[in-house]
Amino acid sequence: MNDKGMVYVAGPYTNPDPVENTHNAIHAGVMLRDAGYCPVIPHLSLLTNIVVPRPPEYWYDWDLGLLERCDIMLRLPGESWGADEEKAVAQRLGITVHEMTAEEFVKRFG
Repeated sequence: MNDKGMVYVAGPYTNPDPVENTHNAIHAGVMLRDAGYCPVIPHLSLLTNIVVPRPPEYWYDWDLGLLERCDIMLRLPGESWGADEEKAVAQRLGITVHEMTAEEFVKRFG
């Protein structure tokens, strides 16, 4: 499959529900993969945290390490302090940020 770059999927995690938000992020990531991108879905730390619990700061640090390696950020709709912080880091790193749904992103950028 043609790899169009690594896309960091940023969006709400805790509000309103981590499981629902992880579900949404996974669907967005699969849609990106089907379009030829390599998605990075930080929400998957939900499962890792169940097996090996760590404080939230541990996961934020892990996520920022992933973000540094990405070419694009897709900022999904919804209020999220964490995703807003990730967006600010992405912008400082010169990573292109698109604020839209995965459907809109794929329709616009293929």
